[in-house]
Amino acid sequence: MTTLPLSTVPNDTAPVTPSGSDPAGPGSLWPATTTERPHGQVLVGGVALSEIAEGHGTPVYVLDEAEVRGRCRAYRAAFPEAEIHYAAKAFLCRALAHWVEEEGLGLDACSAGEVELAVTTGFPADRILLHGNAKSPRDLAIALRLGVGRIVVDTPAEIARIAAAVGSGGRQKVMVRVTPGISAGGHRKIRTGSDDQKFGLSLRGGHAEHAIARVLEQPRLELTGLHCHLGSQITDVGPYLVAVRRLVGLMARVRDTHGIALPELDLGGGHGIAYRPGDPTLDPARLAAGVRTALAESCAVAALPVPRLIIEPGRAVVGPAGVAVYRVLAVKRTPGRTYVAVDGGMSDNPRPALYGVRYAPRLIGRHSPADAECVTVVGRHCEAGDILADDVPLPADTHPGDLLAVPVAGAYHLAMASSYNLVGRPPVVAVLDGRSRVLVRRETLEDLRARDVGL
Repeated sequence: MTTLPLSTVPNDTAPVTPSGSDPAGPGSLWPATTTERPHGQVLVGGVALSEIAEGHGTPVYVLDEAEVRGRCRAYRAAFPEAEIHYAAKAFLCRALAHWVEEEGLGLDACSAGEVELAVTTGFPADRILLHGNAKSPRDLAIALRLGVGRIVVDTPAEIARIAAAVGSGGRQKVMVRVTPGISAGGHRKIRTGSDDQKFGLSLRGGHAEHAIARVLEQPRLELTGLHCHLGSQITDVGPYLVAVRRLVGLMARVRDTHGIALPELDLGGGHGIAYRPGDPTLDPARLAAGVRTALAESCAVAALPVPRLIIEPGRAVVGPAGVAVYRVLAVKRTPGRTYVAVDGGMSDNPRPALYGVRYAPRLIGRHSPADAECVTVVGRHCEAGDILADDVPLPADTHPGDLLAVPVAGAYHLAMASSYNLVGRPPVVAVLDGRSRVLVRRETLEDLRARDVGL
């Protein structure tokens, strides 16, 4: 079984047939291990999705281990000189932490929960980087106790707080998150590099330089470099090159003012992937070539040594490795629109409601001879905005009991899931070489009741 390198996966521009185009065809949105058999059976990792649905119930999330590992390797090949840190916020479970650690990646965490889960799984703490615009005392205490490699300073107040928490005789490596004044990303709610949002310390007005000076005054803190994160679903290399030039400029000013050359530069992640046929993507190899050139040229002009690069892909590693499988509960035809309602929705995937994201679901488990009908796939929750896919082609004979599969479902689905309407979160089932295993079990009504301890 082989997994396509990330840089060789083009956009899917073929029209979708009533049951969906061949998942294994060129430019597929699906994991590279996907195959299709007669009668509409779709297999991922050698396991039929309908078999998983029957065995584990629906909704169910399927995660292709080979695809995750292949994408980790593609990033390492594209950036051989850099540290690659998987962004745990996209999705984290014990098995996934184990996979990315085995593939040589570090981890970018945003909470004590993510740090503790990874470390108790056996992930090396010194390969973890802790983020957060509002780190709690518990976040910092656990990160320091477990020995995370770096903490990213996001506000001036954190500087003294981290130093005090380190304790006498200790020393903690930190980075300063810089907001470079760049607007990039697929939606305004996921753009984090501009000056007018909650993350980081702005270049404008000298806020970042002031924070750097304060860090350097703390003997218990070791400033290793600068960090920035421009946003999510970025499909153009250009914003990263602008960020490189601006951050190297700041590094030069730090050298001139304080006499030190910072050894690390973290450009974050946010690399865009395709969710529907024809969507643009960001090729890691192209990004690496552009960043490498811009960094070398900028450092040469500034007479600085080239810092060690850090990259934080999350969605681009795990997103295309996941498939969500739902069962149709109802089909309703109204004037001008047909609704196909499934047994999941915004509780397991809030992204369409939050960002207007569009997906390309397809019928699986049977072959339909019917013509395509444009429908809206909706969830089961009591919100008009609970829409999973708007204006998508499905067979006109789609009916209750059918199975629908949604590719590119590995990132920011279960990571952002809730138990809205007291509907438990779905399980995660891994597939590899014709075998499946549960990574995260289904959240049951008993689980939800157990948390309700008062009368």
